[in-house]
Amino acid sequence: MTHPLPSAVSHHPDIPRDPRLPKEAYLSINHCNLPAAILGGLTFQRHPAPLLLDGVAELHARLFQRLAVLDEPAARARQFMDYVTVYFRLEALEEVGLTPGASKAKLRGRADYLRMVRGWAFDPNSREGAVLKGWVESRFGLLTRYHGGLLSDRTQDTYLRFMESRSHGLYNTNALEAQLDLLYTYCQYELHRQQPEQTHLKLYRGFNRFSDDQILQQTDRRRWIVLLNNLSSFSVERERAEEFGDHLLRAQVPLSKVFFYNRVLPGMLKGEDEYVVIGGIYDVERLA
Repeated sequence: MTHPLPSAVSHHPDIPRDPRLPKEAYLSINHCNLPAAILGGLTFQRHPAPLLLDGVAELHARLFQRLAVLDEPAARARQFMDYVTVYFRLEALEEVGLTPGASKAKLRGRADYLRMVRGWAFDPNSREGAVLKGWVESRFGLLTRYHGGLLSDRTQDTYLRFMESRSHGLYNTNALEAQLDLLYTYCQYELHRQQPEQTHLKLYRGFNRFSDDQILQQTDRRRWIVLLNNLSSFSVERERAEEFGDHLLRAQVPLSKVFFYNRVLPGMLKGEDEYVVIGGIYDVERLA
């Protein structure tokens, strides 16, 4: 079992306070049981709690009743994928208003949850990546800080391109964000069912550089408190993470902040052992 990080010591004039989530990094409302200022903060990393999206478990209670009687993860994954296909009519697009023979409409209708996570795996700055980051904004209230460039100014072209990609990615799809709601909830179900006593995962992330506003505090040469983008890729394998940048960090990631991981569904690139992690403030160790 991976234990939570130690709590911060009581405040002393010579000891810096833990940084708070900057106001420009989150929204005041979300669709989760905890506000963004809490779930995005350092205390949450140290002492996590379940993150429940509004109404998702209740709406899909029948799915989780079916999963409860299945012992094998592979069988549960098949049950989940079959349920999503039927519930969202992914193989009967005409039933949700797409015209038979309209190739463009069919193509947009096929922009489902699987295409989103596969697109992210190829390029987090893609249209699919914009959809996923936008979903995190909506559901958890954590704003996107990077997508093809820093999004510090909402009047700049970089931000406008992000919003355009997000909108195009959602246009004419079949309840795509609701599919992502269910995917997150299922991943959480699997993580806690397979590791019921575990609260954190030790994960690695390769990077080239942090911008100045991402490093909130440097406690020593190897220990940083950083503000991560609202969605980021990590790996369970150090060697794999080293392939993605000149520098390497290690973080204790709360299970409740794992949006998706490759091994949860068949047909994904298992060898990468990628974990897609919801952002906020993290206490991390710089390894290289």
